[in-house]
Amino acid sequence: MVDVAREAACSQSTVSLVLNSVPDVRISEVTRERVREAARRLNYAVSRRAERPSPAAGNGLIGFVVDRLSTSPEAVVSIEGAREVAWTNDVSLIVAPTINDEVMERRAFEHFKPHHTVGVIYASIMTREVKLPPALAESKVPTVLLNCYTEDRAVPSVVPGEVAGGHTATARLLAAGHRRIGYINGEEWMEASKDRFKGYRQALASADIPHDRALYRAGDWQLRTGYVHTLSLLDLKDAPTAIFCANDRMAVGCYLALAERGLKIPDDVAVIGYDDEEVARHLSPQLTTVVLPHREMGRWAVEHLLNHQHEPKRRRYPVVKIECPLVERESVQPENVELRVVG
Repeated sequence: MVDVAREAACSQSTVSLVLNSVPDVRISEVTRERVREAARRLNYAVSRRAERPSPAAGNGLIGFVVDRLSTSPEAVVSIEGAREVAWTNDVSLIVAPTINDEVMERRAFEHFKPHHTVGVIYASIMTREVKLPPALAESKVPTVLLNCYTEDRAVPSVVPGEVAGGHTATARLLAAGHRRIGYINGEEWMEASKDRFKGYRQALASADIPHDRALYRAGDWQLRTGYVHTLSLLDLKDAPTAIFCANDRMAVGCYLALAERGLKIPDDVAVIGYDDEEVARHLSPQLTTVVLPHREMGRWAVEHLLNHQHEPKRRRYPVVKIECPLVERESVQPENVELRVVG
C-alpha cells in the first residue's frame, strides 16, 4: 500500500479508501482512477468487501489488545495487517485499547474466552519488554505478543528487526561512498534507539570504519532536535558528508538546517531517515528512509495464531524479527559516486 500511495502521489489512507470501495467518501474520480491504475501497474491485489463479506461472529474471533492507538500511526497499521489476514480466514478482529490499565485489560480479556476465541494479540505501541497481564495468563487463550516480548519468552512474539534496519540505512550511505556519517539518535533509553544505533555501528565496523563519537548526537525524535543537532554536526572541523536520522521527523529538521547553511541534498550532504512517515514523500528531495514493518507484524501475528492454535505449548519461544526494508528516494546519491567534501 505504501508503494501504491507513492506511485499515485497520495496518502495511504486514500489508497485504502479507494481500493476497499469505502462508501460516502468524497474522493474525486480522477484520484480514484490514479490509485486504481497505480495498483494495476504494481499488481497490488485487494480483497474487496463485495468479494469477501465481513466474517460472521460465529466463525471465531481474535482479540487485539493494545495499550494506545493515538500516540502514532503504527498501531493502526498493525491492526489493519491483522484484519486483512483475519478476514481472509473468515475470523472477526476485535480491538480493545486499554492504556495499560489493569482493570480495563481484565475487562477486555473477559470477552475472549477459549470456546469462541482463536487467540489474543497483546500489543505495545513502543517496542519493549512486558510482563504478561495476570488476567491474560489466567484466560488460557492462545496469545501472541506484538511489538513486545517477555523476559522468559513463554509467549510467541514479533518485533521489528531494528538492528538490521539501522545496518541497512548505514550500509546504503556507505555504498554511496560516504565515510563520515553523522548519527542523530532518538531517546537513548528506548530499545528502538539502542538497536538502530547498534546497527549503525555494526555497518561501520563491517566497512572497517571506526565509530567517531564526535559524529553522534542524542536526540528525542522531534523536528527541533534534528535541526539543532545537524547545525552542530556541520560545525565540526571534519563535518559529515551524510547524516542518518533515527526517525523521519528529525530528518525534517535536518533538511531545514542544511537549507539554512546553503547546502544541497544529496550533492553536499546525503540524508537518510527511519519510519517512512507520510512527510518523507513530500520533502524536496524526497527522503530515503526505512520502513517499520507493522503491517507485516500484524499479519504474522494472526497467521501464527491460526496456524499453530492446536500445537502443544512450548516452554520458550524465539522472538521473531521482521525485516525493516529500505525505501529508495532522492536524498542519497547513487552507489559509489564521487563525493564533494563539506567544510
